[in-house]
Amino acid sequence: MKTDILAFGAHPDDVELGCGGTIAKMVSEGKICVIVDLTKGELGTRGTDETRKAEAADSAGILGIAARENLGLKDGFLENSQAYQIEIVKMVRKYRPEIVLANAIDDRHPDHAKAAKLVSDACFLSGLRKIETVLDGENQEAWRPKQIFHYIQWKNIEPEFVIDISEYLDQKIKACMAFKTQFYDPTSKEPETPITSKDFFESLTYRAQDLGRLSGVTYAEGFTSEKLIAMKNFDGIIW
Repeated sequence: MKTDILAFGAHPDDVELGCGGTIAKMVSEGKICVIVDLTKGELGTRGTDETRKAEAADSAGILGIAARENLGLKDGFLENSQAYQIEIVKMVRKYRPEIVLANAIDDRHPDHAKAAKLVSDACFLSGLRKIETVLDGENQEAWRPKQIFHYIQWKNIEPEFVIDISEYLDQKIKACMAFKTQFYDPTSKEPETPITSKDFFESLTYRAQDLGRLSGVTYAEGFTSEKLIAMKNFDGIIW
């Protein structure tokens, strides 16, 4: 499958929280988007890997993505190893994206920054022809994405650019809340975590609103880039 955007998350729900509005917007514009979760999130305080699998499928339906996969890497112990890099290379070569979206470059959860570097390195390696990979019995061709962008998660990293998601915030929040074991639920009897509070739930709106305020739109999501971005002209800028 040739895709436009391949979004990686260390855990199921990372993509939704960091760039769910952008994914929803791109899908609405006819772009083919795929999500790959690196782990099952099995170390999460609430829920299980099975409930998170079902929740991830529900969220994928809300976003309208073309496919979602889980690599089953070890939650809490991501490492930039050859074995893990090769698994990601296989996904990049399978979906052949123009753009890759990856975890925040620095964050509260150590898996997030590790995943950011792991995905970045794997995207480079994916373009090397002498690295051979086989998927479903077929040899894969080398492929390197044109751009790698990192979404923003817990920490308030200053974005290098934002995407206007003014018409897609509600869809983003709905996709996030599909992970019903993970987020705000006043009826839940499970232990509280930093992301189950009402304040965290409300931050999905006020962060997007603040980035929108700074950029002249209603709601926005921020990203950092691994390389300098060149524009053909000024047509895509919101004045």
